[in-house]
Amino acid sequence: MRWRMTNSGSQPDKTGVVLIGMPGVGKSTVGVLLAKRLGLGFLDTDVHIQALEGLRLSEIIQQESLAGFCRIEERHLLSISPAGCVTATGGSAVYSERAMTHLHNSAVIVHLDLEPSLLKQRLDNMDARGVVRTPGQTVADLYRERSPLYRRYEDMRIDCGERSPEEVVAAIVNGLVSR
Repeated sequence: MRWRMTNSGSQPDKTGVVLIGMPGVGKSTVGVLLAKRLGLGFLDTDVHIQALEGLRLSEIIQQESLAGFCRIEERHLLSISPAGCVTATGGSAVYSERAMTHLHNSAVIVHLDLEPSLLKQRLDNMDARGVVRTPGQTVADLYRERSPLYRRYEDMRIDCGERSPEEVVAAIVNGLVSR
């Protein structure tokens, strides 16, 4: 399936899709399925960062602090081009306005949303997973903090509540086609 998001004015068409949202919402799973459906490449930025840094996310956070990790993440996000592929970002990507502006230049930003109670069921160990958060910050706290940022950058929001990954992909494709 070929699609192209046409912009008004002199901006180039958007040929990529960037998935944003909370950890555990399913960005990586949905991203792989969406890339297959659209016939595009796939990039998971968390995996990309780990490969290039030679450390797990949790190790980077432990060694560099939260702010240090966010600087590393921003640097890596600015170095990629989301054009022509589906990119699943880490949940903390939205902390960088520069990175999100860069990603938005050639991709449609899709916010995968899931209420905190369901996220909590999916996130068994946030520290081992490398979730960027302050000590003691709960899933609900993190959701309240990040939700306005996700909404700020989204072109489209998909409620993942009772949907399977395949149903989320179908909703994204329908949203892309109808724009």
